[in-house]
Order: sequence, then structure tokens, then C-alpha cells
Amino acid sequence: MKSLAQHDVTVLTLPEGDAQPLSIRAKALVFQDPRSRELLDYLERLAPSDVPVLIHGETGTGKELVARHLHRMSGRSGPFVAVNCGAINENLAESELFGHEAGSFSGATGRRIGWFEEANGGTLFLDEIGDLPLPLQVKLLRVLQEQEIVRVGSRKPIKVDIRLVSATNVDLQQAVEAENFRLDLFYRVNVARVDVLPLRDRPLDVLPLAEHFRERYCQRLRIVPPMFSEAAVNALLDYSWPGNIRELENVVHLALLVATGKVIRPEDLKFAGGNLAASLQAGAASGVSRLPQEVIREQVQRLFEVPGESLYKDLEELLVREAYAWSSYNQVRSAALLGITRNAMRTLLVNHGLLKGR
Repeated sequence: MKSLAQHDVTVLTLPEGDAQPLSIRAKALVFQDPRSRELLDYLERLAPSDVPVLIHGETGTGKELVARHLHRMSGRSGPFVAVNCGAINENLAESELFGHEAGSFSGATGRRIGWFEEANGGTLFLDEIGDLPLPLQVKLLRVLQEQEIVRVGSRKPIKVDIRLVSATNVDLQQAVEAENFRLDLFYRVNVARVDVLPLRDRPLDVLPLAEHFRERYCQRLRIVPPMFSEAAVNALLDYSWPGNIRELENVVHLALLVATGKVIRPEDLKFAGGNLAASLQAGAASGVSRLPQEVIREQVQRLFEVPGESLYKDLEELLVREAYAWSSYNQVRSAALLGITRNAMRTLLVNHGLLKGR
């Protein structure tokens, strides 16, 4: 049995009470692995400057936590304001970012301060910046160049002092080539690039994170923390973690619910991807032909045991993302594959931040 000690490990977590995530995001980040320690050193060198930062990494790797750490270390007195670009209403996007005056459009009954003004003196974090519509990219570029905004319905410019940190899980250079992202804006936001590695590429972070989530959920469940067996530790280290830190959190949470006694064993660790692969291999080895729907049903039932905060959204995004990739990122073929209209497919792609590039 093992207690996974966290001596000399830096742990970043989201603020207490922050219950509305921008996306399927990581809630903790550690810097135990040598590659993570290099990242931490790099962040602390970047933080005191005002240079724009572009954070790149897969979903669930901790990009927002990196952005928050940059803000904390920057010494800036203003707030940290996080914006999910993929969730911006395209018709109200300019008002959301820059604010509006009363009567500037239908429904504008009063003056509203935009996110740029809210972040004045602090840091503005634009998550999934590649999802911004092209017309809004032009206006964002102007604001970054001139350091002033104009509210919708006004002609008076307002000076703003913000440090811009952006994040993306797609290759913005490919988006530029596909004419989905402006080259001049790319150069403006990509002054300093930060790459957050997937969990599979920083294996020494796995056990400290598992320990963090074990302690966190034991406190919530008010139970005596069970220990990880040697075999369970090996299973945690051997898994590839396609869902990154968020998946690790769910696996540890469920293990605490189903483990009996004082030990967490390998059978208590429900790896969604690993279990699916094992089920398929078992069916092939036994010579029994199983419908894919049967295997999926079993895995969905496993997920029901620890649904997390957004199970429906997670599953919908998985289906849409895989169909889009299978169809070589073609909207028409993706729609035909799923048996829906192109407009419905486009809406799903926008909702899940997949419309701009890959």
C-alpha cells in the first residue's frame, strides 16, 4: 500500500467556490515532473512582464490554471477575468467584450461594462481564442494595438490597461492557413507561447495529482482516506489518460466510492478508455461478436457511477469531435454521418469549439 506524499510539490487549484467552469477544465495542476518544473520556471520568468501569452494544450491539461498563475505572479492589482470565446453569442459578442450604452440596440436598457473594462489593471484570459468570429477578430486587434475600447452605441474611446493571456487547443497556424484566424492577430497574441503537455507526457505528475484528489474527495465524503495498493499505483502510471487531469479526478473520485476497506485496488479504478479497449479485446478473443452499441452501453453505465458535472455535454462533445475528425473536418460529411442537418452540425461544432481549424 502507498500513501502518495507531496513533499516540495507546487499545487495550483481553482479558487474556492468557482463552480462554473469555462470548459471541461482541470481543477488542479502540479509541477513534479521535470518537464512541468521547466514550465513553472518559464511561467515565473514571463509573469512580471506585460507580454501577451498564448497557451496551447489539450482539453483538461490545466490551461486556465496556468493563466491564473501568470496573473498571480504578475503583480498586477486588477482582477483576473476569464472569457470562453466559444460560448460568446455572435450577435452580442462586441457588447460582451467592449460593453454598450443604454439604447444602443434592442434590449440594451442600461449601460453595461464589457470584459475589457472589467479586467482593467489586471489580466484578461480569452479561452479558445480560435473560436472568435473573424469580424470580432478585427476589432480585438484594434483594441490590442490602441489599448482602448469603444462601447457599442458610443463614440468615446476608453483607455484600458490589460495583460492578455489567450488559450487554444487547436493549432492557430493551421487556422490561419484555413483563413479562419487572422495572421496579424496571431502575431499579436502569440508573442510568448506556453505549451502545456498532456498528462501522458508528464507521468511524474500523475501520483501527486491522484493524492491531491484523494485528499480532496475524502474530506468531502468525510471518510478515512484509503491507501493505494502497489498494483493500483502501477495501473495509474500505466494508463495514457486521454482525458488528462479531469479524467484522473473522476477516476479517483469513483475509486473512493466503490473501494471496500482501507485499500484502493486496480479493480476500483474505472478507466473509461482502458475498459472499453479491454471489452473489445475480450470479445474478439472469445470469438463472440458484440455490437458496438453493447460495449458503449456498458461504458456509459460506468460513467453513470461518477458522472461529474457535465456528463451529457462531455458525451455530446466526444461524439461530435470524433465524427468531425472521421469526416476529415468536413461539415457536410459529418452531418450525413450523424444523420442530422448541416446547420445542426454547425451549431454543435460552434458549441463545442470545433468550428475553427482542428
